Amino acid sequence: MLYRKIFFCFFYLSLFFSSGKIYGQTNYETLRSVYENFDESDKKALHYVKIYIQRAKQEKNYPELVQGYRDATFYSNDKRLKIKYADSAVATAHKTDDKELISTVYLLKGSLYYFYYKNYQSALAEYLKAYQYSKDNKDDYLKYKIIYQMGLVKSYLGYYNEGIEHFNECISYFEPKAKGNSHRNIIYNSTKGYLNSLHQIAVCYRNIKDYRKADSIIDAGLRFSKIDEFPSEKAYLTKCKGISVYHHKDYNSAITLLQKSLPVFNKEDDFYWASVADFYIGKSYLGLGKEDLAIQQFEKVDSTFQKRQFIVPEILGNYNFLIKYYHNQKDSEKELEYSKKLLKADSILNRDYKYLSEKIHKDYDTQILEESKTKLETRNKWGLGTIVILITILLIVALLAWKFYKNGKQIKLKYLELENNLIQQNQQTSLSYESVSIYANSVLSEDIFNDLQNKLKEFETNKGFKENGLTIDRLANILNTNKYYLSQYINDVKGVNFSKYLSTLRINYITKLMYEDPYYLQLKVQGLADECGIGSRQNFSDLFQEINGIRPADFVRQRKKEMEGQGGILGALS
Repeated sequence: MLYRKIFFCFFYLSLFFSSGKIYGQTNYETLRSVYENFDESDKKALHYVKIYIQRAKQEKNYPELVQGYRDATFYSNDKRLKIKYADSAVATAHKTDDKELISTVYLLKGSLYYFYYKNYQSALAEYLKAYQYSKDNKDDYLKYKIIYQMGLVKSYLGYYNEGIEHFNECISYFEPKAKGNSHRNIIYNSTKGYLNSLHQIAVCYRNIKDYRKADSIIDAGLRFSKIDEFPSEKAYLTKCKGISVYHHKDYNSAITLLQKSLPVFNKEDDFYWASVADFYIGKSYLGLGKEDLAIQQFEKVDSTFQKRQFIVPEILGNYNFLIKYYHNQKDSEKELEYSKKLLKADSILNRDYKYLSEKIHKDYDTQILEESKTKLETRNKWGLGTIVILITILLIVALLAWKFYKNGKQIKLKYLELENNLIQQNQQTSLSYESVSIYANSVLSEDIFNDLQNKLKEFETNKGFKENGLTIDRLANILNTNKYYLSQYINDVKGVNFSKYLSTLRINYITKLMYEDPYYLQLKVQGLADECGIGSRQNFSDLFQEINGIRPADFVRQRKKEMEGQGGILGALS
């Protein structure tokens, strides 16, 4: 630090007395050496960075000016300023027509939105721009940073297996460079990439309940020889270890490890993982029978949500604990307050998930497949290239034929499984409905619970779900009840939200009709959708497959085949 101050004093004096000489002869690497060893978000470095930026502006050296703005985002401790500097970097990069450089700054801006704001929609928009400009570039480091960021979005959306594929690619790329003998900056960046990829892949494995794999990865990260040099990454892995030991019911160790990681998250304003850590500390206190301490943690998680308007599905159960607690305390005002907050959190998740899911698959995954196809088509068409393409085509045809055969078998199995369920339902003498004993799992009062149980039973019996455009507000009015209570009852008893509950009733109803009455096998998809109250044919097809595990067209085809076979047997017997 003393060396940097002395260096800067001489540098500044020479700049004051002979600016022409300093701008003409001093290289940018020397200017950066004054501040490059400052810690991230150390605003003292900005004083030096601004001189670097001024130099690049006067010389109209746009690549170096971009570097200056990137450095400013790194050393600024104000997240709004970080975005401002990133915007300047983007505008300047476009003046260079250097696609690789433009891609880099879009990726930087997306990462700022992700890390400091947890604004996934804005982050993904920047990542997709970065991807567009990165095509055909030779910078593998940039390529794998984009792969990593897309993995983060997929993990957030719950596409954990796809996320695992992304992070495995990143680990394969970063690990050798982190343990190699390259330049210290390459080793530093690769080590961060490696440790962050370990953290994220462990999160994915935990969410698909492969705890053994997650534990192995976490331990590998914490044993890494340079882990102490990377406090942020160590905190992430320590947090993962805390959640892991919670699942093994070692609640005291879980609390210790999670509390150990929190100071780093709070210092870096990483409210995503701070909320997750607080949530699992609360659950650990519950495991120890310390309910009051648990509620303090859950209310802390809620406070973060109210401030940031951000939540992840993993901690949505936070509100169920609070609702149950205040119900038992007979504090109806608090119970209703947290019921409303639960609905608000759920609506935010639904909004984000729809947008992100469409964009990530349409604008990223589909383009990758298209590019792969284009590269195959533009390969050398003569000689050995032709042979390779022909062999590739034959292999693809064989693979498609095998997949078609396998898919046909899977459709047949799914149909038989669905048919068996329908037959069992028909053999029941009365509607299967939840008994009052389920009330023990609800946070509602017994009177409200029983009232909603009777009304919903009548609603289902009378097929009220067939009404097109039915909303929870509309149904609550029909049943003469409160929509918050209605939502809570459906969540408690059915184990799903209102939308899923309504979709399941509609699809089960139309599936039964299609199985029992040949008339419905003749209808088009839109006709089937209209019959059960679903407005969109695409939405109907998606829901039918999601709930039944088979597309409506495949169900119709299998049912017709079966009925033709039955007709042939009957004709032969008569």
